[in-house]
Amino acid sequence: MSVHKEIRRVTTHTLLEMKLKGEKIAMLTSYDYSMAKLVDQAGIDIILVGDSASNVMAGNETTLPITLDQMIYHGKSVVKAVNRALVVVDMPFGTYQGNSLEALNSAIKIMKVTHADAVKVEGGKEIIESVERILSAGIPVMGHLGLMPQSINKYGTYTVRAKEEVEAQKLIEDAILLEEAGCFAIVLEKIPAELGAKVSQALKIPVIGIGAGGGCDGQVLVLHDMLGITQTFSPRFLRRYLNLAEEIQGAVNSYVQDVKSQDFPNEKEQY
Repeated sequence: MSVHKEIRRVTTHTLLEMKLKGEKIAMLTSYDYSMAKLVDQAGIDIILVGDSASNVMAGNETTLPITLDQMIYHGKSVVKAVNRALVVVDMPFGTYQGNSLEALNSAIKIMKVTHADAVKVEGGKEIIESVERILSAGIPVMGHLGLMPQSINKYGTYTVRAKEEVEAQKLIEDAILLEEAGCFAIVLEKIPAELGAKVSQALKIPVIGIGAGGGCDGQVLVLHDMLGITQTFSPRFLRRYLNLAEEIQGAVNSYVQDVKSQDFPNEKEQY
């Protein structure tokens, strides 16, 4: 008789336990059913349905153009595939800034339609009212500080953030503010490693880094970047675990040649 082992789902509580135990948290993005299934089965802790879908799935230069409905489509596809990981959906640009009621409605729509576990927003003090409003509905919120891609037009560049004392101090204050509001975790993007470690130590909630050093409680990368599907993006923090672009092009090239030379389909491949 085979004993069916119960899969223990990762929850926001699990992540707090992991931080307490000093166990690092692994997070990756996914945007569709097939990839999310593979990523989940490989043992990832958190899957972020990132607004980076705007870049890697839709070909936009920034994350700004992606809509709430598009994020919901990706989120719904991912949730259907996942058995273990905690699924977080990015709230896209324009759905939560400046209007906390709109933020609440957007978050409720994401949760109701996708069945995801949480939402993620970018910013600190500027959006705290929206964060509190979303949390008041019982929706878990993940914060995001440091380089915030939705604010790229304000920065004008994707360089490292918070190198200066003033910006570093604001980041620490924003992180504490988000924790006090009730966020269950925070992503820190492209900041000095020393600051990443400092924030991780100062907070009780997990801090996930992307280009924020090894002192964070966990790490996140964009799936298409770490698999080597995207080739034009090579920041220092990116480790490519595969060169899938080469593999895929090689496979497609072989298929094209086999079709042209009438090698495919062969006798065994037809009825």
